[in-house]
Amino acid sequence: MREESLVWAEVKRQLYLAGPLVPGYLLQYVVQLLSLMFVGHLGELELAGSSRGHLLRHRTGFSLLHHLLGVYKQRMLVLVLVSVPVAAMWAYTGEILAWFGQDPEIAAAAAGYIRGPDPGAAQNAVVPVTLGYDARMLHGSGITAATHLPVCWLLVRALGLGSAGAALAIAVSYAANLCFLALYVRLSPCCRSTWTGFSREAFRGIPAFFRLAVPSAMMWSFELLVLLSGLLPNPKLETAVLSICINTISLAFMVPFGLGGATSTHVSNELGAGRPQAARLAAWVVVLLSLLVAAFGGLVMVLIRNLWGYAYSKDERVIKYIAGMLPLLAISFLFDCVQGVLSGFIRGCGWQKIGASVNLASYYLVAIPLGYFFAFVCHVGGMGLWFGLLSGLVVQTILLICIPLCTNWNKEAVKAKDRIHSSACLGDMTT
Repeated sequence: MREESLVWAEVKRQLYLAGPLVPGYLLQYVVQLLSLMFVGHLGELELAGSSRGHLLRHRTGFSLLHHLLGVYKQRMLVLVLVSVPVAAMWAYTGEILAWFGQDPEIAAAAAGYIRGPDPGAAQNAVVPVTLGYDARMLHGSGITAATHLPVCWLLVRALGLGSAGAALAIAVSYAANLCFLALYVRLSPCCRSTWTGFSREAFRGIPAFFRLAVPSAMMWSFELLVLLSGLLPNPKLETAVLSICINTISLAFMVPFGLGGATSTHVSNELGAGRPQAARLAAWVVVLLSLLVAAFGGLVMVLIRNLWGYAYSKDERVIKYIAGMLPLLAISFLFDCVQGVLSGFIRGCGWQKIGASVNLASYYLVAIPLGYFFAFVCHVGGMGLWFGLLSGLVVQTILLICIPLCTNWNKEAVKAKDRIHSSACLGDMTT
């Protein structure tokens, strides 16, 4: 009975920690999702092009800047320097995609989308990292998501700006969110001590932050699959459908992503406090929660498989294709949930290098090669590319599960205490 009460207490603690994160991540992603839905109803070409542009912008912009932003606000100079080559690449997106053998029309559409102004690329990534979510932050994200719908309608439909209007709508919504964040930082009591003036500390440890950011930016598995879909027969259809699938599973992934973020914080706190068994319990409880989330999410995907395509397109070919893909997505979501929360556990233990190695090996040595084999050798098409992705997810999940199974929790607690002691001593030396 004692053990059951501990498990239940841990479940409530995990849900309490993840409670603000999950809706916050979902509200952020809804802004991008609604734009792509509006574009999808313009046609296959517009959906394929904007989806490809969105994925490229997300990977080269958000994923790289996200890790750097979460450290010190004063390091904005680093972000500016990083943004220069990124902006240059965005300017030549059409030429780059054409060089990779992509359909010229899709390449041109992607270039038109990605060149849309996006002042929120940096500010939006900073929210969960530096500030966290509270009720006021969620209200701001909720207002942004709610107003994004009429903004999309105005720019995409009423003014007839097409995919460029969708990109502009994202920029407008993120700019509005930026204003809210500025007010939040200015007025919130929890942010009063975050600015202590300029310091040379802002320029220390920059290589370490790049070591965190670059592996994340290198995780191009989804983007490479979309590029490969452009080489298949009927690339517009294949790219459009694969993009819808990626956006669907990315939306669902916000739930385990929030659980993983909560687990990361909780596990690191327990290890630092010298409670290794509590950290172990937290790891396995969150895996159990992820399985429940996966079962519910997978069931929803199967039930709506014949309807979900209508949210993105009026083309019957797209709708039928999506209906056939969603059961496969439901299976993928099971493994995606488990690896998502286990990745949070690994971050909490300070094993980012191990996690990055597992991710790179799973996707580049398994997912991409097998996806190419199924799609182009076995001629399974876009579904073959997703089979490859699923294979990578399976390998990734198995490898990540092995890590907590082989962990010496008492040893990790001692290491965590040593890291805290070393950090405290370093802080004393620098003051």
